[in-house]
Amino acid sequence: MPPVNPDDLIARLKKGKPVPAILLLGEEPYLRDSCRAQLLDQYVAAAARAWAVSRFSAERGDIQAALDQAQTMPMLSPQQVVFLEDAEAIEEFADKKRDDALRQMELYLADPAPFTVLVIEAAHLDQRMKLAKLLVEKSLVVQVGLGDDQGQRNAAAVALARSLAKEQGMEFESGAAEDLADCVAADLQRLKTEINKISTFAGERKIIRREDVSLMVISERAATVWEMADMLASRQPARALDFLDRLLRNGEEPLQMLGAMSWMYRKLVEASEVKGVVNGWQAARALQMAPEKAELAIRNARKISKPRLLSGLGALRRADDRLKSGSEDPRAVMEFLITELTAPDARAARR
Repeated sequence: MPPVNPDDLIARLKKGKPVPAILLLGEEPYLRDSCRAQLLDQYVAAAARAWAVSRFSAERGDIQAALDQAQTMPMLSPQQVVFLEDAEAIEEFADKKRDDALRQMELYLADPAPFTVLVIEAAHLDQRMKLAKLLVEKSLVVQVGLGDDQGQRNAAAVALARSLAKEQGMEFESGAAEDLADCVAADLQRLKTEINKISTFAGERKIIRREDVSLMVISERAATVWEMADMLASRQPARALDFLDRLLRNGEEPLQMLGAMSWMYRKLVEASEVKGVVNGWQAARALQMAPEKAELAIRNARKISKPRLLSGLGALRRADDRLKSGSEDPRAVMEFLITELTAPDARAARR
């Protein structure tokens, strides 16, 4: 079956034939939770969910238990929803255990219970393996990931930000949704939380401004990365690495720190193009930032060439890809990034 996105899930189920199962494929928690909520609202009344909603984990070996439940008539509800989480764990089973699990799933999917919505969840699946081929053929696949392309991830986060703001009767001014997506590093659950907070702050104005994002979301984490800006501008790798070490030991999350650094570099690029500014208030109006941060941006932008700033943005994007791949040590990625950002222009240009 052709895959669908979360926004089209219920419409596809209503207009199409019943499906043996639904596969939520991807690792974005907000999108997965959104699909779960849609399915429960569609199929099981709130009062019946204690009896008609079940959760199992393939990682714990619950596959047969989940399928047995799927074939058992629900109590006090015409339909039930059965969740089987962590299905990617099946790929790592020993051969016999994996074959048994696949056989159990094949038997159920060949003759699914009409009163059950079986929801199989996997963060990722190897499309070359039998499990993925079986589920793609027999289930409705819903993509609940943002993909690996950074541009697509940010575009999806910006689109969701605008949609969530619209639900609250708010609009973003130009550039504000992009600033927010950068800051939360396309973490959609945090995006929703921050929009709720900013919308309350904006109130009857009904417009979310870039300065609102700067004040309410970016300022706390950006306050720490702006302290690093002078070290980067003056190429002091030892000091910058020591500062990074303190931030990490104090519990700063590398991905969120990276989002704040990306926002900072974009502001430095903007600041490098501002002319005729003599004080923090003028800088604040030009950059739509708090005066003290705007003055820092102007001062540091004068120390870094425009090509070096653009090269830095490229280094930040590469670090973001490496962090999100999950295959490398986050501290090592961040330390390499700091080394790259403080490197001489000729060395940075070769990367």
